[in-house]
Amino acid sequence: MNWEMLSAIGQVVAAIGVIASLIYLAVQIREQNKERRRAGINILTAQWSELVKSTQESREYAMLFLQGVRSFHDLDAPGKLRFSAFFTRFTRNCEGMFIYYRDGALEEALWDEVERTMSDFFAYPGVKEWWATRKHWLTDEFRAVVEAIISKNPEPKLYAAYNLDASPKTQPSEGAT
Repeated sequence: MNWEMLSAIGQVVAAIGVIASLIYLAVQIREQNKERRRAGINILTAQWSELVKSTQESREYAMLFLQGVRSFHDLDAPGKLRFSAFFTRFTRNCEGMFIYYRDGALEEALWDEVERTMSDFFAYPGVKEWWATRKHWLTDEFRAVVEAIISKNPEPKLYAAYNLDASPKTQPSEGAT
């Protein structure tokens, strides 16, 4: 075996080592990206849970919320403020998920769930009325997504079984058995 052959063998071994290192690096980057996506989705899920909790913890707010989805304009000033705070947080959360989806960090099936949720809410006249007052706070790209949902004119069915037209006086109070 001569020096040229040993040199060629050394170069092949070095090339194999570089390829193995590149494969290892690619796998590590892929795993790191997956972990980053999971962390982002966990943050957004926690924000969503916190948001939904507001309607569960207060009967007063739940009643205001249900009135607001029917008509934002019929709410008094404090009611509009509370309703607006909820939907501002809701749309910001959805916009965050949209950005994750757009950037490839949120799978299409999960984004479809978010879109269906937005469609359910934006089907109600009160939510559309609210949207007209605050849509300028969001990015043009996300506004286009919401406007496309609204343009489909979805049927308001999210709370169809809740008998929204019933008088609040006929509803049982929190302490009733």
